[in-house]
Amino acid sequence: MIRRLTLTARLTFLYTLVSAVVLLGLGVLVAWSTHLHFIDLDRDYLLDKVQLIEKIVDETPEPAELAAKLDESLNSHQGLFISITRGDEQLFGKGGITFPAELAARSAADQPIDWTDGERQLRGMSTELSTAQMPGGLSSPGQSMRLTLALDTQHHTHFMQMLRQQLAVYVLLATLLSGLLGWWAARSGLAPLRTMRERALKVTAHKLDERMPIDAVPVEMAELARSLNTMLERLQQDFSKLMEFSSDIAHELRTPISNLLTQTQVSLSQHRDPDTYRDILASNAEEFQRLARMVSDMLFLAKTDHGIQLPNREDVALEEEAKSLLDFYDAVAEDKQLRLRVDGAGTVVGDRLMIRRAISNLLSNALRHAHPGTDVALTVEPQMNGTSLCVTNTGDPIDAADLPRLFDRFYRVDKARAHPSSDGAGLGLAITKAIMLAHGGSASVTSSEGTTRFCLQFPGSHGPRSLRVASSQIQTSASAE
Repeated sequence: MIRRLTLTARLTFLYTLVSAVVLLGLGVLVAWSTHLHFIDLDRDYLLDKVQLIEKIVDETPEPAELAAKLDESLNSHQGLFISITRGDEQLFGKGGITFPAELAARSAADQPIDWTDGERQLRGMSTELSTAQMPGGLSSPGQSMRLTLALDTQHHTHFMQMLRQQLAVYVLLATLLSGLLGWWAARSGLAPLRTMRERALKVTAHKLDERMPIDAVPVEMAELARSLNTMLERLQQDFSKLMEFSSDIAHELRTPISNLLTQTQVSLSQHRDPDTYRDILASNAEEFQRLARMVSDMLFLAKTDHGIQLPNREDVALEEEAKSLLDFYDAVAEDKQLRLRVDGAGTVVGDRLMIRRAISNLLSNALRHAHPGTDVALTVEPQMNGTSLCVTNTGDPIDAADLPRLFDRFYRVDKARAHPSSDGAGLGLAITKAIMLAHGGSASVTSSEGTTRFCLQFPGSHGPRSLRVASSQIQTSASAE
């Protein structure tokens, strides 16, 4: 049942329970200590009367005179009962009560015992009187004298009952007061949680900028608030990227679909000769091919978000892959009057097809933006913590504000979102970054004074991080580039 209570109710219940146990223990301790104190007082009182009676007995020669002296001395002691016996003969009796038989078994006065005689609550003791110094009238050969006395403790019993009642009332009221104070303390202490809850309720898909208070909460909750703020920041960033990605997908798909629809409607508006239809179908095929590449690339990137695993791991000579790609792009470079070269050498462990695709993306990007008559250089350089491959070209400088976003999906520096010499969708650099992450490396870019440099940093001999994707998907995406 306690698991279904609120945290404030739980803390209040536990605090009240602890307070009740502590107060109850204190009440029992006070009552028991008072009871023992009364026992000590009664014992001292009875021992004092034993000494007084022994003195009177020692000074009295005859039994009749003894009774008179005892009556005179003890007449003012209310609630005191005395019995002096010699053998089976009672020499003196006061009070008319029945003493328990167990008192007669005691040879000396020690701890008193309690018993009930009718409505009386009695506490008494018994002891043998020494007859060595007794007057001749009281002593009797072969017989001992026994003094038994008792004290009425009814006033003590009444006091203890009143004390227990007062302690019970005090414990009850103090427990209730402790519960109220505990509820107030718990509610005040958990106020920061309610503030965090109210902030959390304000977080929606359209308002992700709410943050939990850190300075205004206790130290124990500050780490929780900091963790929640970190989570909200990640959610805000991911949600923003998702919205941008959805908008970019819609924009990128709209153009080829619109082209296909327009060409088809125009071709159906009137009868045309077979060559015209053939040209229209060829144009549509190009648009379909562009859509296929875009969908393949988006599928690849979507799977990288959940992690990819390298289909094959082998030693890859970066300079060999770069030289084979230069042969492939040689015609494009010649057409743009660009010079290609490869410098350095290095070997990394990874998937050859994926590495080749990453280098191809950087090389095609460099060829697209390089100024005619300049060099496009691929540099491979072993380093302390791995191997780097950099592609450098000379072209229009890239603004520093655009550099951090170059590897984002569908992002182009060209605000018109289209390049006259390219039919790409703006996913090449994003795929390159995903491939490098799959290999446990990184991708970076710098641009200064017209020189743009993209670098791939491969790790050393350590294996790439384990992620998931099928080899066929990578091969399909690579062949579609």
